[in-house]
Formats: sequence, structure tokens, C-alpha cells
Amino acid sequence: LGATVIGIMAFSGIGLSPDATGEFLFSLFAVIGISLLLSWVFAITVTPLFGKYFFKTATGNLDDHDPYKGILYTIYRRFLVGTLHVRLLTVAALVGITVACVMAFGNVKQAFFPDSNTPIFYVHYWQPQGTDIRATEADLKEMEQIVLGDGRVETVTSFAGGGATRFMLTYAPEDANPSYGHMIIRTGNRDDIDMLALDLRKQFAERFPAAQIVTKRLVFGPGGGAKIEARFSGPDENVLKRLGDEAQAIFSQPDNRLADVNTDWRQRELVVRPIFEENRARISGVTREELSLALQFATEGVRVGAYRDVDENIPIVARKAGADGISVNETVSDSLIWSSGQRRYVPVEQVVREFVMEPQDTLIHRRDRVRTLTVKAETTAGETASAALARVRPQIEAMDLPAGYRLEWGGEYESTNDAQASLGAQLPLGFLVMLIISILLFGSVRQPLIIWLMVPMSINGVAIALLATDTPFGFMSLLGFLSLSGMLIKNAIVLLEEIDHLIVEGREKYAAIVEASVSRMRPVMLAAITTILGMAPLLSDAFFRGMAVTIMGGLAFATVLTLIAAPVLYALFFRVRPPKKGAVDAENKTSAPAEAAPLPAQ
Repeated sequence: LGATVIGIMAFSGIGLSPDATGEFLFSLFAVIGISLLLSWVFAITVTPLFGKYFFKTATGNLDDHDPYKGILYTIYRRFLVGTLHVRLLTVAALVGITVACVMAFGNVKQAFFPDSNTPIFYVHYWQPQGTDIRATEADLKEMEQIVLGDGRVETVTSFAGGGATRFMLTYAPEDANPSYGHMIIRTGNRDDIDMLALDLRKQFAERFPAAQIVTKRLVFGPGGGAKIEARFSGPDENVLKRLGDEAQAIFSQPDNRLADVNTDWRQRELVVRPIFEENRARISGVTREELSLALQFATEGVRVGAYRDVDENIPIVARKAGADGISVNETVSDSLIWSSGQRRYVPVEQVVREFVMEPQDTLIHRRDRVRTLTVKAETTAGETASAALARVRPQIEAMDLPAGYRLEWGGEYESTNDAQASLGAQLPLGFLVMLIISILLFGSVRQPLIIWLMVPMSINGVAIALLATDTPFGFMSLLGFLSLSGMLIKNAIVLLEEIDHLIVEGREKYAAIVEASVSRMRPVMLAAITTILGMAPLLSDAFFRGMAVTIMGGLAFATVLTLIAAPVLYALFFRVRPPKKGAVDAENKTSAPAEAAPLPAQ
């Protein structure tokens, strides 16, 4: 039960995480917790029952029977005895291997969540800022015909002026924008997506040269947005624009190998700005708010109510009559403003000196109430976001930022850090429970210390497996790495408990270490092999591949670690010295089973 709870607590960090990843992966923690608890119940009830049915009572003399005479047991016994004789050298070798694997882990690709198995990808379409939504809609209809003409496409859904309703947790729709169009394309096979996206982008670029086309795969897990994001915050929009242009130039350099470089402020557009006369307005009793309301009524319209259709509210908008389009001279200049001071309408020309046409940023984003411009970019050629960020980050951070302006990194870098920070905040509680249980199981400190000294060494198999399979270390790989600690502790508990049990029965300590290790070799290996085989089908799944590779490689090495490091560390901590050479030779020739009489003192 203690080992089972330890295995569950290894996953507790993701179950208790308040981050979006915790919400996304809580079901994984729930399934693991419930299944492990049920497996413990079955182990102490169903397994003994089947043992009674299937195992027959043996008859005859079994004193001469030794179940550990096989070739694997013999090889392992001799190797274990050799490592026990050179305990310090064995520990030094394990530490050296761990250090080497930690250094090699720096070469492992870093990622967050992989692309989804679902054969769906998105097309983001941006015309220059200020484009009428009817022009955007017309372009989308033409793009639909191009997409449906490709035999690899099954369905396509288009949205003009905004994204789709959020139909799943990992989908982040774009904000409403008349110049924005969105397409959700489903293909017959997910392997066709990459080439299809390239073909469509080429056709769209030829047909709509003024537009910016971005294609994006459906991604597992939370996050959304671009892979690389640099956020500049400050008070002056002109300075932010200059910094954004400089960052875009760096991102667009061929050596940086980034694509789809853009900003969330988009382009500046021509706007009509009234020059407000304060003195005239004060005499006329007109405020800026009243002028703004009058101009809005003459152009876009003012919402005056809502029409309720069953459970839907349809806005009622009032606009100046007789104007199919907007004209400064005919639609705006001859408008009337309600003066609250004079209680009558006054002409716009009475409070406005003139209307000027000038370019302005009409799409301004704020973060924590501070103007923030985000420069975005996507990776190319299958490169991970961490590798691309490591290349461009020094160049961006070398930019000269004026006083009062700051740079922050968003995108996958921020999502990964937020998820790991949230997970890390919950890990101490889980590891504390695991530590307390391991101490209570043995009623001592030395055995739990031996177990926890082996936990960091599990990175060895993880690093080797990820490098051998060229698999990125993502968030699911991190969860697999954490689960390894639970599996490693569980196997170590089985072995150390057997050593203590034989010592209590009267075995000499050195003999107890050897006999317990040999007798526990098969259960430890079978537990590891069954888990590895259970993970094998997940290698073809994009979402669980990182976790499967991490657990399979880490557990394979952790098994060897348990069978070698645990006995050696036990001998060191309890100061158990091996017998003389003659006694060892005699022991290699004859091996006593765990149930045999106590060995004579050596």
C-alpha cells in the first residue's frame, strides 16, 4: 500500500496544478490514481484467491531444491558480488555515468506539447488593417473553392471577421477584426497536412499578394499563439512601433530561419480625426463625449437596444439615414450634436475646426494596462521553439531599450515556464508525502536515504533514450520522468524490505544482501518489463510518445540501478564488509535459497 501511494503521489503535481496544463491533464492523474489503488486491492484479494486455486501443495523433500540456479541468476550473483567488493569504485562509476548523462541531456531537444494526431489545421488570413469585412468575406469564398478543389481535403469551414467559437480547450480563437479571416481544414490523412499547407500558401500568395497567410497545425495541450513571441511594453506607441520594426528585422534575417513574422498591432491605417475646438465647444455646451457619440451615430452606428429571439439577443443599431457609405463632407461634416448645455442640436462645424486624414494604430493591445506590442514568429523545418529562441534571444536582448520600456518573452517559452512553475509548486507536497511514507515503512532513515539517493540517477536512461530516438523532452516527458521516481522507489522498497526481512530471520548481513538481491531480481525485472511492454504501443501516438520513451528508457536503466546500486549503497550505509576470498568462492559454487537455515558466521 505504501509503495502504491508513493506511485500515485509521483503524479500528484499535475493533479494539483492550478495551471491550464493541470486542467488539461487532470484526467491522467485521476486514471492513474484510481487504477493503482484498484490494483492494490486486487493484489491483496484476487491474487491470493487464484494462488489457492492454481498452486498445488508440494510433497517430498525440498531441502535440496534451489530456485536460483539458473544462468541469469548465476551471472547476476557473480556480478553483484564483484561490485560489493569494489563498493566505492561502483558508486564512483554510477556517479560518473550520471554526470555524463546530465551533460548529455543538454543536447536533448526541448518542446512543450506536440502536434495533434487529428488531421486538422488552420489557415489565418490577414488583409491590411482597415480592410472592409465584405472584402475579407469575398476573398474567403474564393479561397474555399481553391481548398475544396484539392483532393486531399475533406471539409473546410471559414469565418470572416473573427475565429470560431472555442470548440475545444486547446483552441484559442482570434479577436474580432474585419480584416481577419479564418479557415479550419480537415484532411483525409494527417501526413498530408505539411505538404498541403505549403501548396495552399503558395497559391494564396499568388492570388492575394497583399494578404498575410499563416498555416498552423492543431496542437495537443494548452498554449496557443506563435512559437516565438517578444513583447515590448511602454507608454509611447511610436517607440513601441520602432522597437517592433527592429525586432521584426532581426527575426526576418535568413540566418535565424523564422517564418510568418508579424506583430499583433498590425499595420497603421488612415483615419479621420476631428480637430476639437475647446473654446467653441465650451460656449456651445458640447463635450468630447457628445461629439464622439454624434460621429459614431453618423458612421458605425450606435447600439440603442436589443431584440430577444428565444435565447439570443440581437443588437439594434441606429445609424444616420441615407448614407450607404461614409463621406467626410456629406456624412460627417453636416451631422448635428446634441448640446446638453443648450438643450438643442448644434452643427458639428461649430465645435470642430477641421477633419484631417492621418495614419494611426487602430489595434492597440495592453498587458496589465500598459501598451504592449508583440512580435511573433514561427519555426521552420521541424525545428523546436527552444532551439530557435536560443538563436535569436541574444540578438533581441541586445537591443537598446529606452527608459520605461521592457522586454518579455512569450510564446512556447512562457507557456513552458508557467506550466513547469505551477507543477514545481505542487511537487514539494507530493515528494514530502512520498518521503514520509518511505520513512514509516522502514522505521528508519538510512533505507529511505538509500532509495532517494538513487532517484536522481534515473535521468541516465531518460537522456540515453531521448537522444537515441531523437525525441524532444516535452511536458509529457516531464510527467514520465516524475513517474519514474515512483516506479524506482517502489522497486527499491521491494528489494530493501527483503534484505531487512532476511536479516531479522537471522541471516548474516552480507549473505542477506546477496540472497535478497538474487531472489528479488525476477520480480523487479518482471515489473519493469511489463511496464515497458505496456508503454510500447504509445510510441506511435504523438501525444504520449515523449512519455513512453522517457518511461521505457528510464525504467530499463532504473531496473539495473535498483539491482546494483541499492545493494551496494546498503552495504556502504550499514558498513557491511564482504567475506574473505575463500568464502566468496565457496558461495559462488553453492547458493542457498531464501528459506534455508541461517548461514554460519563468517
